[in-house]
Amino acid sequence: MAFIGYARVSTQDQDTALQLDALGKAGCKTIFQEKASGSTRRGRQELARCLSSLGRGDVLVVYKIDRIARSLFDLLEILRQLEGVGATIKSVTEPLDTTNSMGVFVVQILGAVAQLERSMIRERSIAGQIAARARGRVPGRVRSLTLEAERALVQEYQKGEATYKALSLKYGVSESAAKRAVYRATKPGDYLKRSRC
Repeated sequence: MAFIGYARVSTQDQDTALQLDALGKAGCKTIFQEKASGSTRRGRQELARCLSSLGRGDVLVVYKIDRIARSLFDLLEILRQLEGVGATIKSVTEPLDTTNSMGVFVVQILGAVAQLERSMIRERSIAGQIAARARGRVPGRVRSLTLEAERALVQEYQKGEATYKALSLKYGVSESAAKRAVYRATKPGDYLKRSRC
């Protein structure tokens, strides 16, 4: 039996030191760590390596359950994978132990609560954006181009007269700002959908 740790933070600016210390004290000799968003499992390569390294009797140790799963579906999928290889999971800061049925039940409840909390945060955020629009304020970053400059930039691009890089230098904006301006003009419906995600 081995204690295998997994630590994750969402951005490059954050630090895993607190998690690493706690996992070390919990007896983890091997710890996988990464800086990646938890929105999908696709971008978490170290998590995939961690899960594939587990065998019968091994214990996956995390600082908090939300470090490994961002939704109840994700959590249950990981639990099924652990069960398939005969491994279990424990949290350093939460009373989790999936070696018994009560522990599995607690994990499911905590996962559901975490999902509910994220849904409520998202709903509050959307409600705030709707209220801001009703007051005449458009949420999001301030446009770096005036409407006139944006139209001129788009026209130049559509004529094939300049690249995004050349346009960004000419109008004093980033290449991504130039791309957004063209995208807004050519696919406004798609851009609106993407901006709401």
